[in-house]
Amino acid sequence: MKTKILMTLSAVTLALAGIALTFAPEEILLSISAEGTPALTLVLQLLGALYFGFGMLNWMTKTARIGGIYNRPVAVANSSHYAIAALALMKSLTGNSDLPAIIWVVAIVYAVFATAFGALLFWSPVKSQD
Repeated sequence: MKTKILMTLSAVTLALAGIALTFAPEEILLSISAEGTPALTLVLQLLGALYFGFGMLNWMTKTARIGGIYNRPVAVANSSHYAIAALALMKSLTGNSDLPAIIWVVAIVYAVFATAFGALLFWSPVKSQD
């Protein structure tokens, strides 16, 4: 498995989401037809900081050996983040058909990353000595 590609894609995705949430929370709320309050704007900016930080973690570990026992905390953190978010998004989408189409795109992206990082948890980066 090409972990450098996976980690780079994840890092860029999270960093871009973090920058957008940090610097344009009102615009994001308007794009999903949500009413923005000062408290909600602050929560989105804090979420943006979290995403950006997580993206930087992935960027800094993109060249490291990941999988199996190697960098397991990074793999577990990514796997749990993407899996929990994908499940929450899918639950919201199946229960509410009024959500914007962009939420479907985000849910699919999360599901793909959840699958990739889930597989990475059980994949050994060391070639077997046959």
